[in-house]
Amino acid sequence: MIIKFILRLLKELDNRALKKLIINAGFKGAIAISAFKKRLRSGEVFPPTLFISLTTKCNLNCIGCWASPGTEAVSLDPMLVDRIISSAKNKRCSFFGLLGGEPLLWPHLLQVIEKHPDCYFQVFTNGTLFNTQVADAFRRLGNVSPLFSIEGLNVTAAKRRGKPDVFGQTIEAVKLANQSGLFTGVASSICTQNFDELVNEEYVNTLVSCGAHYIWFYIYRPAGINPGYELALAKDQILMLRKFLVEVRSKVPALIIDAYWDYSGKSICPAAEGISHHINAAGFVEPCPVIQFAKDNLNLSHNPAETIQNSDFLKRFRAFALKSGGGCVFLKSPKTLSAFLKETGALDTTGRNTGFSELERLPILPDHSSINPPVPEKHWFYKFVKKNWFFGLGTYG
Repeated sequence: MIIKFILRLLKELDNRALKKLIINAGFKGAIAISAFKKRLRSGEVFPPTLFISLTTKCNLNCIGCWASPGTEAVSLDPMLVDRIISSAKNKRCSFFGLLGGEPLLWPHLLQVIEKHPDCYFQVFTNGTLFNTQVADAFRRLGNVSPLFSIEGLNVTAAKRRGKPDVFGQTIEAVKLANQSGLFTGVASSICTQNFDELVNEEYVNTLVSCGAHYIWFYIYRPAGINPGYELALAKDQILMLRKFLVEVRSKVPALIIDAYWDYSGKSICPAAEGISHHINAAGFVEPCPVIQFAKDNLNLSHNPAETIQNSDFLKRFRAFALKSGGGCVFLKSPKTLSAFLKETGALDTTGRNTGFSELERLPILPDHSSINPPVPEKHWFYKFVKKNWFFGLGTYG
C-alpha cells in the first residue's frame, strides 16, 4: 500500500506541491526532528513543530470546541506570526499547523504562507469556506496542505457543527483540493456519536476515493463552553480505535495518522514530550490546544523561539505530565491538572475567564493510556518512521 500511496502522490499532486512536500515537510522535517533530539541531549527543548491558532473567529458553532471565544473574537497580529515563524526557523523548525477558529477567516493567511516558502504549513479547516480561489492560491504557493475536519456523516455532522449539510460541503472541499493538486488531509475527532460512522474501512475508502492522501484520527476531548462530556470515548472504544488504526494502515493507499501512540503502542503526550506546543490567538504559549493555560505571551517577546524554549511553565508542565505516566492528563487527571496550574500561577487563557471552572467540572475520563497491554504497530513503514523520526506521524496533541 505504501507503493500505491507514493504512486498516487506522483500522479495526483501538482509538481510544485510535490516538491514542497518532499523538501519542506519531508527532508526539513527530518532535520527538525534530528535537531530536536540533539537539543534534548543538552537539556534544551524546542518543538520540531508548532501549532498556531490564528483567530477564534469561526462560521460554525461546534460542540466541544475549545476555541469558543467568551465575548469578542481575537486574532493574532500578522507581524507577530511572522516573528514566531522566523525565530522558529533558527531552531530548524519549519513545520507549522495553522488553526482557528477557522483559519480561512484570518485575512493574512496567504501572505504569511507566501512570505515563508522554505516552510510547510498545514491549515486546519472545516472546509465550508474552501473554494476555487483558495485552492488555486494554495496550489500556487505549494507549501501548504489543507486538513479538512469531518466530525461525522450528514446527520451527525449537522448536530456536532450546528449547521446543516456541513459534511457534504467538506467532502466537496476534499475533492476540490485533490483536483487542484494539493496534498490533502482529513481529520476526525472520534467520539461516541460518530464512532460507528467513522471508525471503519468503508469511511476510509470513501475519503481516499474523494482524494484524501492522509487521514488523521484523534480522540475527542470535551472542552469549551459546550463540552459534551457524554461524547467522550469509553475504554473499549479507545482499544477498538487503536486496533483499527493498526490494521487499516496496511489496507489503504493513504497515510493513517495518530498522535497518541509510539511504534510499540506506548501512549504518549506530544506536549509532555516537547514535540509540539500551541500558540493561541491572543499570543499565549499553551502546552496544547485544550489545556488553555499559560504564563508566556509572545506579544511581549522580541524572540518568540527563545521565550518558548526558556519557558519555566512549559518545562514544569512537561515534567508534571511525564510523571503522570503518559497519556492525556486533561482527560484522566483534570483535578490534579487544575491544582498544578494553580500552583504554578498559570493564567486562564480561554478568553472566557472560565478555564478553571471548566476544568473542575470535567469528570475523569478514559484516555489512550488505558489500553493494556499496548497494541504495537504492525506495518514496517509506520514502525520505522515512528521509531526514527516522528512519534505519531502527527503532533496535534
